[in-house]
Amino acid sequence: MTPTIGVFALQGDVGEHLRVLTDLGARAIGVRRVAELDQCDGLVIPGGESTTMSKLARTFDLFEPIRQRIKEGMPAFGTCAGMIMLADRVEDGAPDQETLGGLDVTVRRNAFGRQVDSFEDDLRFAGLDGPVHAVFIRAPWVEDAGPGVDVLARVGRGPAAGRIVAVRQGSLLATSFHPEVDGGDDRIHRLFVDHVVAAGTRTHAET
Repeated sequence: MTPTIGVFALQGDVGEHLRVLTDLGARAIGVRRVAELDQCDGLVIPGGESTTMSKLARTFDLFEPIRQRIKEGMPAFGTCAGMIMLADRVEDGAPDQETLGGLDVTVRRNAFGRQVDSFEDDLRFAGLDGPVHAVFIRAPWVEDAGPGVDVLARVGRGPAAGRIVAVRQGSLLATSFHPEVDGGDDRIHRLFVDHVVAAGTRTHAET
């Protein structure tokens, strides 16, 4: 099965996700309208500005269709702002902050500070051999995670040591950092692509 994986393309870091997914053998498409979403077996929600993303999704009538697909079990992968979009709860959000939800986590927006406070770290990531080089840009972190959430990675050093920066719950995966900017390491995207393929195989077997 060759999965079709969309990247929410109304705002944010779209191009690099499309490139990595294509290199991994997926059919990768930008999603700007419902007709494109309907083609997707999975969806990536990239980094960007979470309040702008939610407002544009409303403007283009994508917000509720994406939310419904997530409720129905469509695999989704959120990076940085995408993690905020998938969270059920947000600390330090804008007054009109909306999220798609699905992840039983509380996320603190801009937890690492302003863009000048962005940093890089090598993380131990559950299920992967060897560290993941993580780039944090005005990133959130997970304040707390529900009992059904698997914690995949934590910051290993500095004042934020121990903070949760990668989680998975069912068909949803999220990272505080930007795995798409490390051109030499596609392992996290590969995890997601494999999950989309497995989910599609199960769906076809049930129909």
